Amino acid sequence: MASKAWQNPYVNIFKHVKIEEWRKSAKEGEVSTFRDKLLKCPVFRISGVIPENSYILIPRNTKQSLELTGHFFYLLFRPSAGKYFLVHIDVASKEGQIVRISFSNMFPEFKFTPTWLQFPFVCGAAKGSVYETTAKSAKHGLVGRAPGSVRWTCLMLDLQDILSFYLNCSYSHLKSVKLFANMDVKNMFTSDLLLDPGISFTEAKQMGHSFLQGTGPIPREMSFPVPKGTAWHDLYDHIKFPSEGTKLPFNSIQKENSDPETKCTSKQSIPGRGASRCVNLSRAVQDRVSLIQQITSPKLPTRNQTPVVSSVPEVGVVSSHPKDWLVHNDFQHQESASSNSQQQTYSPSSDATDGGIHVYVHSVDGLSIHGEESEEELVCSPVPQPVSLTLSKGFKQQKLLPDPILRLSRIIGFGGASTKHALWTKSGSEVVYPCHAIIISMKISSNQQRFFIGHTDKVSALTFNGSTTVLASAQTGNNSVVRVWDYHNGNCLAMFRNHAHSLSCLSFSSGAAVLCGVGKDVHNKTLVVVWNTLNVRKGGPVTVLAKAHTEVDINTMKIAFFDDTRMVSCGRDNIRLWRIRNGTLRSCPVDLGEYRSLDFSDVTFEEGNASHKHVDDRTLFACSRSGHIFEIDYGRVSVKNMRRLLPSQQQHASRREKWTFNTGPGIAINSISVSSSFCATGCEDGFMRLWPLDFSAVFLEAEHEGPVSMVSVSVDSQKVLAVTSTGNLGFLDVSSREYSTLMRSHTDTVLGFSVDGIRRHLTTASADGTLRIWNMDSLHQLFDFASEDSPCAVAFHPHEQTFCCGFTSGIVRVFDISNAKLLAEHRQHRGEVIGLAFSPDGDFMHSADAQGSLALYDASEEDHSVIRVACNVVARGTERAPDALTVSGDSRFLAFVGPSQNIVTIADAQSLDELLHVDVSILDVESPQLDVALKVCFSPASTEHLLIATSANKILWVCTKSGRLLREVSNVHKHQCSSLSVNEDSRFLLTAGHNTVKVWDYNLPLHNNSQMFIGHSQPIRQVGFTPDQMGVVSVGDAIFLWDFLASPRDSPADAKSCLKASHTSSQKADTSMNALRLSNGMPRQKAPFPSSPPRLDFSAINRDEPAGSFSICEDKQDNPGFPFNRLDSRLAVSFLKVTDMDNNMSPHIAELHQNKPARPDCYKHFVPRLKTSYLDQTIVPPQPREEGIKLKAVIGYNGNGRNNMVWSPDQGLFAYTCGSMVVVEYLHTGSQRHLQGHTEEISCLAITNDAQIVASAAGSGDGDKSLICIWDVQNGACSTTISYHRGAVQSLAFSRDDRFFLSVGDFSEPGLALWSSKNFHLLSSANVSGPIHDAAFSPFTSDHMACVGSQGVYFCVVYTQGQEVDLKIQRMAAPAEVGDVEFAALCYHMDPFLFTSTNRGHVCAWDANTQACLIIWEADDDEIGVLLCRGNRLFAGSSTRRLRVWDIGAMKRITSKEKACSAEDSRETISVEREIMLDGTTISAAFDNTMDMGIVGTTAGTLWYINWSDNSAIRLVSGHKAKVNDAVFSFDESHFATCSEDGSVRVWTTHSYELVVQFQVLNQACGCVCWSPASIKDHTRVAAGYGDGTLRIFQLASTEMEIKMHPHQVAVTAIQYSAHGHVIVSAGKNGLVAVSNPTSGATLRVIRDHKGATITTVQCVNEQCKKFGLEGNELWLAAGADRRVSVWAADWIKEKCDLLDWLSFPAPAPSQDDCLPPSIAAFSPEDHSLVVYTGYGVEKELLFYSLSKKQIIKKISLPHWVSCMSLSSKSQLVAVGSKERVLKLIKSTSGVFQDFCQHSDSVQTCHFSPSGALLFSVAFNEILLWEVQGL
Repeated sequence: MASKAWQNPYVNIFKHVKIEEWRKSAKEGEVSTFRDKLLKCPVFRISGVIPENSYILIPRNTKQSLELTGHFFYLLFRPSAGKYFLVHIDVASKEGQIVRISFSNMFPEFKFTPTWLQFPFVCGAAKGSVYETTAKSAKHGLVGRAPGSVRWTCLMLDLQDILSFYLNCSYSHLKSVKLFANMDVKNMFTSDLLLDPGISFTEAKQMGHSFLQGTGPIPREMSFPVPKGTAWHDLYDHIKFPSEGTKLPFNSIQKENSDPETKCTSKQSIPGRGASRCVNLSRAVQDRVSLIQQITSPKLPTRNQTPVVSSVPEVGVVSSHPKDWLVHNDFQHQESASSNSQQQTYSPSSDATDGGIHVYVHSVDGLSIHGEESEEELVCSPVPQPVSLTLSKGFKQQKLLPDPILRLSRIIGFGGASTKHALWTKSGSEVVYPCHAIIISMKISSNQQRFFIGHTDKVSALTFNGSTTVLASAQTGNNSVVRVWDYHNGNCLAMFRNHAHSLSCLSFSSGAAVLCGVGKDVHNKTLVVVWNTLNVRKGGPVTVLAKAHTEVDINTMKIAFFDDTRMVSCGRDNIRLWRIRNGTLRSCPVDLGEYRSLDFSDVTFEEGNASHKHVDDRTLFACSRSGHIFEIDYGRVSVKNMRRLLPSQQQHASRREKWTFNTGPGIAINSISVSSSFCATGCEDGFMRLWPLDFSAVFLEAEHEGPVSMVSVSVDSQKVLAVTSTGNLGFLDVSSREYSTLMRSHTDTVLGFSVDGIRRHLTTASADGTLRIWNMDSLHQLFDFASEDSPCAVAFHPHEQTFCCGFTSGIVRVFDISNAKLLAEHRQHRGEVIGLAFSPDGDFMHSADAQGSLALYDASEEDHSVIRVACNVVARGTERAPDALTVSGDSRFLAFVGPSQNIVTIADAQSLDELLHVDVSILDVESPQLDVALKVCFSPASTEHLLIATSANKILWVCTKSGRLLREVSNVHKHQCSSLSVNEDSRFLLTAGHNTVKVWDYNLPLHNNSQMFIGHSQPIRQVGFTPDQMGVVSVGDAIFLWDFLASPRDSPADAKSCLKASHTSSQKADTSMNALRLSNGMPRQKAPFPSSPPRLDFSAINRDEPAGSFSICEDKQDNPGFPFNRLDSRLAVSFLKVTDMDNNMSPHIAELHQNKPARPDCYKHFVPRLKTSYLDQTIVPPQPREEGIKLKAVIGYNGNGRNNMVWSPDQGLFAYTCGSMVVVEYLHTGSQRHLQGHTEEISCLAITNDAQIVASAAGSGDGDKSLICIWDVQNGACSTTISYHRGAVQSLAFSRDDRFFLSVGDFSEPGLALWSSKNFHLLSSANVSGPIHDAAFSPFTSDHMACVGSQGVYFCVVYTQGQEVDLKIQRMAAPAEVGDVEFAALCYHMDPFLFTSTNRGHVCAWDANTQACLIIWEADDDEIGVLLCRGNRLFAGSSTRRLRVWDIGAMKRITSKEKACSAEDSRETISVEREIMLDGTTISAAFDNTMDMGIVGTTAGTLWYINWSDNSAIRLVSGHKAKVNDAVFSFDESHFATCSEDGSVRVWTTHSYELVVQFQVLNQACGCVCWSPASIKDHTRVAAGYGDGTLRIFQLASTEMEIKMHPHQVAVTAIQYSAHGHVIVSAGKNGLVAVSNPTSGATLRVIRDHKGATITTVQCVNEQCKKFGLEGNELWLAAGADRRVSVWAADWIKEKCDLLDWLSFPAPAPSQDDCLPPSIAAFSPEDHSLVVYTGYGVEKELLFYSLSKKQIIKKISLPHWVSCMSLSSKSQLVAVGSKERVLKLIKSTSGVFQDFCQHSDSVQTCHFSPSGALLFSVAFNEILLWEVQGL
């Protein structure tokens, strides 16, 4: 063998064989290369389902050998997560034998033969993961698939040791290596050196490592990169095999210890990383050190390993007071290489001797020797005076470790300088936004935050380049700077001052070469600056390209994505185009014409980066604060198109003045964002709206709690980001229509906080007047408390789920979160509450106010009764809020500043008896000014320590027993200390001063022993440790959550007192574990969070003043707007629903049933039809103009609505409701237009007087507020939606001048809401005592209106003063003459008369001015629900089905001075003029101005045209009143038939949807209907099955019943003519199938095979049956509820009917409460040998069964159980309906589908027409006719 010197010190195997050429190596299967993000270099990926099929083999020829002699083999690889891998290593022994060494995570145990060793490989996982925790404690079963968090691994195999130990042979050389799937591989190499990948060359040099010693760092080309500030072992795994460490399981390859700093060495003592240092030691100490080193020295290394001497132990000083305190040396040492030569010595001060030295040593095995075992190790010298700790010249400057001890984890907050900036990353997975002085990048999937810290003031502008790799930001203030960041690694690439006082806008070019900024200069002029940032990523300078001052206003400025030299801006009165030429910035205005005076808020370019598009062909979009959107031709610099997307109510048609866009009202559009498919706008009314690019109608909108200040569409157009001025940040997922709130924030300074350590909840009080409770893990807001007075101090109970809150009014309230109720309210204080505190044992509560009073409460009782109130004991003023009180850890003492600001009082916490006064002003006699106490804090672990922060910027340690000053620290902060806190074991002190946080060593609080942290841009109001001591919270401008990285105490004994000495067991804190571990030790979970929390109001116990509202987030993400319930705490029973947001707990709902309001005895009052179905909110409708079916007509009218029909005879508008749709019908053509926006049954309609706007109201469907839609009649678009009423909306009305809009709630929450018709903002609201049935505005003045209801008549007057609108209501009871009645309807006659009707048939005439009843008469026998007045005619429609017109001309002779006339007197002056009977109770009516003709709606579902001149009634619209059971087409599609539960069979024409004939059977429900086939030539017939088991055949020509048969004893559920019409096949509820002769009515055959199971489907088709081996000319099938389908071959002429197939479909056993879907089967129209089935089963699916193959040949999975199904005769389309109100159209060949959710209830029936061109769908009595266009 040739010389092997070339192999020293190592051989890079991949480089040696030139693996990229694949000449000396081979690859097979799925082998690829990619660049690993962590390693930042190319690596190989070997993947495959079967590991043996994909591999890399070195060398290529198995007969060759690598001949590598290094006995250490290193493999740098990472197993693929969730998969197996395999490695073969062939080595040669000196005995000439080839041995294969294999290791894999597939091997369950170690196996060996003389030529093969198989080792199980245990994959490691990320530190702190569940897998790692399990692996540490498990004894077996760890071998298996690699965990998801598997890491890159450096595996070292000692080939020489393996062969020697396992086979007793000597190693010669490495022959070959074969790497199988699944793994990623960086490289392999061999060496004779034992290399450590965890140390660098620099560290090895410091430690004295040398390759001559046989050890050293891993070569650079083979190393893993380690980012600055992290440790190698935090990112990677190092495995050495064999090793002396214990294996689990035995003889497996695995990581020994996850903590490299504390693990034992196996083969060799790995050198420590700390450098030795020289110290001056006394003789006694030297002897002790020598002894300890002998005891703790490691065993001598074996073989050729070099021994390494441990470093010299550290020495520290102890100076103490003998009784009060001791200081221990608890430091860790870290030095740079340069400090090795600088030996520092310690010279003890005069107060310390050698005997006062404490020595401790870090041993190799992690053990340590404490100073408690020998008196020599800890000697305390008495100190006769307070000690001020200072550094002597020779003192070794120790550092507080770990460094840093705090790490910013999360921030709750948004905005600061403005709320207009938030950015998407290109991937759409992260959102970047400012929070005061910090920029946050948040992952939307996990809410994980990343921070960009560097600004010193609030961030005022943000911008990304096109690829979102470079981020630029600007800050406000005098020191305004711009920072450019590398987004991915968070580094600041450049920082430069801008020329403006404060930048308000930044814009990056697409390639990050140019940056543009807009701001104001020192003279408040607009300044535009453009910088060259081309080389900023290469470290180059940023230079100014151009700069310009301008007089024009600029709100927004953006650089064109297609040209870095072009920009566009907008502002007040201008839109300008900018360009840089020859270093000069020039601009030209866009010609706006008459729109030049608008205030433009935002501008953006059209979407698309098409390079071929000429610059002059580009389009701009701009929006204004008056509601306009402009399309601007970039080339012509002019307006191409203008649309007013959000106009308010237009003026009345009678006013002829031209209404220009400059003067007209509009909803301000604050932001606009355009994608390739739609446009998003953010408006001042709180709506984010999504529009198609033609702006025809809003197709999606989301309502927010405040004005939307910014919207941004993601790059993929799938999500839209929205920002509100109230500090909310969220996004709308366009495809799923789900809204997710990312962040909520206070809008003003956070004044104080408190933490519930058990549930990890954080409560905060803010100057914005709100009290909020947050989940500390998810950052989600759980509760929101709003009150008339502002909260200023909060405190959680230490054990209970309750908290107390103090307000500026002096009120103290205690809340129970678990039951969501107010426990107590106390008003003992006269001033603002400045301190609240519970005793640690939870027995007492204390509060203090700014007027000096102090209160003590019994917290063990629910009402927190007051024990004692002491006045003038606390220092006056609010500067000590919110933590002016502190309670000792043993709950015995209470401390506060008072009675003067120089005095600190220590009192008995259980009685408030004063125990000690400490005057801080006399403690420093040398100070020229009197010191003032600011803050006080007890040390938790020592009740004898009280810390006082003073105005002299000191912290004083005071003995609580004697009041003696123990020590002090000066110059704590540059500003006064605003808050201080001590951790639980009293090892660390936390202080806040101005906008910085400091952490101190509690026992040695020197400045070199503190660490300072920045981030806040405003003064910090409060800071504190979390109860678990693993986090820190600081509040001020926002809520900062920090991870506290200090190691906890080693033993409980150490944590009991701060007087014991302790040490840290490693030279570097293990911060990685803390980073992965939560404060409570549990994995963090994301809690579901609603977009906006509902509010539950808790009334105060004292009703003189309200307590506010307490809002509780429910577990749902729907619309951003949620309602609030009002609860009266005085009631013993109430309805309360609370959903706990903790993921670990199931939602808990506590219901206390209150007496629900009863429905009034008045049919006029609307009650929604009872439904058990719920709309599937995940449905995504098809895109416009891509629908597979198009709604053609709506058949029917909702007879359950009230006032749900409107007609304007002047404008020709006729609209009514059916289900959840508004149908606009054109009477002259019969065509329809459908207004779709509701999901529930519409209750009522209203129309403006100019017939330009229609309003409709319906429920929300999820128990939320009812939805009112405002429709633009011209384009059929919903212009806006509003919500206020919790229950249904009973009535809607517009004022005479269309200035006001009124909505009335139903009996569940009776109330009035008055809206502005301009922008539909709520102007005023009022609650009344009883249900309201009807309301109307006066036709003579818009300021007057009236309502009627159960409690009488309400006369209302609208008072307007500026922007304030108020409602004055006066109620008048019913006259005694009519008795106990309810008023049902009303209408105005002439000023001042008002007519009202009662539920007993009375009509009362009132004087609207005097509110006096003038005339009463009995106009009908029962309730009159509709009143209309035109001239001297009064129309009355009642529940008796009568319509009457009364002549009321004599009313002119009646004056308001007369008394009310009796019924007899009124008969002499008022008489009936016309009368007519209809088919049902009148529910709506509209007449012309003379009342000659009109339209009336009835409960029968009919709209009638009434002509009083000839006393005629013509049916305009017909519909079923009851549930429709079936709807089928005739064979020629000219007609269709429907049947209903009301016993009617109706036949309609298809082209005009008019009712042709109706066959009515009384007292029987009609369950099914069918048409005679085309083969019956004489007359067309309709057959129907009824509930009594009868069949009836109707002939259309004669409109008579032809025959009645009775083949069943139970209800008929299915009926069908045979294919040739010879027989009728019918099925009953009992499962019997009857074959009847349609001519004679005889029952020919009864089939009992399905007996006991309801037959749901019967179908007959024309098919020759010979191919199935049976005789017959048609097939028919029957499907039963038992999930069985029988298929028959029949020839009815020959009386043959044979069973062809019997299909049974398995299903799991249902529970008793399950409502099973029906079993439905049908022949495929294209191939009758194919049966399609669906029903209850194991899965929700469509099954395609082949009668020829006798097997299922296809399945289509479905999201819902199917309630109905129909197959089209063309295009292989299948329509299915579901209980979730979804009609699904499916392409059976491909599975492509579309969902349609126009129904308001379960879709129970659907049928294609014979040609497949039309489709019926039915939900209850809603019949929709669709035109099929195909998928």
